[in-house]
Amino acid sequence: MTEKNFWDDELDAMLVLEDGRYFQGKAFGARRVHVGELVFNTSMCGYQEILTDPSYAGQLVTMTYPHIGNYGVNPVDLESGKIWASGLIVRSITASPSNWRAEQSLPDWLEQHDIPGISEIDTRELTRHIRDKGVMKALIAPGYGPEQLDELLGMLADAPAYGDSDFVAETMVSEPMRVVLRGSVEYDSRVELVPVADQQAVADGQPGADAPKVSVVDFGVKRSILRHLAERGCDVTLLPASSSAEQISTHGPDGVLLSNGPGDPAQLDALAQELSQILDKQPTFAICLGHQVLARAAGAETFKLPFGHRGPNQPVKELESGKIAMTSQNHGYAVEQESMPEELEVTHINLNDHTVAGFKHRELPVVAVQYHPEAGPGPHDASDFFDAFYSAAVTRRASRS
Repeated sequence: MTEKNFWDDELDAMLVLEDGRYFQGKAFGARRVHVGELVFNTSMCGYQEILTDPSYAGQLVTMTYPHIGNYGVNPVDLESGKIWASGLIVRSITASPSNWRAEQSLPDWLEQHDIPGISEIDTRELTRHIRDKGVMKALIAPGYGPEQLDELLGMLADAPAYGDSDFVAETMVSEPMRVVLRGSVEYDSRVELVPVADQQAVADGQPGADAPKVSVVDFGVKRSILRHLAERGCDVTLLPASSSAEQISTHGPDGVLLSNGPGDPAQLDALAQELSQILDKQPTFAICLGHQVLARAAGAETFKLPFGHRGPNQPVKELESGKIAMTSQNHGYAVEQESMPEELEVTHINLNDHTVAGFKHRELPVVAVQYHPEAGPGPHDASDFFDAFYSAAVTRRASRS
């Protein structure tokens, strides 16, 4: 692993918020100005998974843990094929990682992907500001100083609001893809996406004939979700979020999973109406943005949280059993419980703010959770979600035989 010392050409940088607040720091990564919605994540590690999670598209991520980058970057822990976050904000950045898996430093990786970062920021003060004022537009500006504040505020004013952008159109696959799992060692298995039209490549990774078929509707899916399904023996096809109900049904799924993803779920109401046409045809599970879209498909409303839930330490209570799981979460919107129709039953709540963390349909095999049962990063308390989905898909397949 070759390293360059980015401290040799250390550059001042500005972090400017749309309310006029600004912070001075040091630039790392790409030397470019980038605008995004300013959010924070409470994870102590997992920065690589966070930055490549498509749910962070269009956002500047503040890590509340002060020391970031010490174990570097490796190709196994990617949650997608690229960095989706618009920028990274840290207190202290490591240029020379020390870990046997590291193949690159975090600053070099960000530069390679043309993503800016800023360090030497009082992230505790910044996080308190976000908690008090709510998430807002901000920008990272390498090479700028306070004397150029008006210019930077002008850039922010001209940038579109986060909720006005259709990030799902950017993050979803453009054509149906077969999910193939390469390797057999836990945490080192690689998820490969192969075009369904490539029959030979699909055949090479084909599960058994009796494997339940699962269609994943891709709003911006994490590879960990696909890995959990494939490791349990599912025959997984990844479909664009723009797929019609007829197109989804063409793949003959024994179960449909609606994935996580970025942006405002209200932008996806046309897709929600398509999905509402298939809910009675097979078990349907949903995660995060999929949870919100599924709720809207049933007639519920969603709303924007003041600063969202982002981190691996979100306590969720299952109402039926009273069991509490520590979960990984990453979302800025939530389902409005008062608007939920009678046929939906709340099954889980977030114990921090009592927002809806899960629901089920009273008659149909439809289940949704607001948290991330696949973690990546985070605890594995909720991974039994995938066991339940797999069992439901197996039962469905058996009933069709």
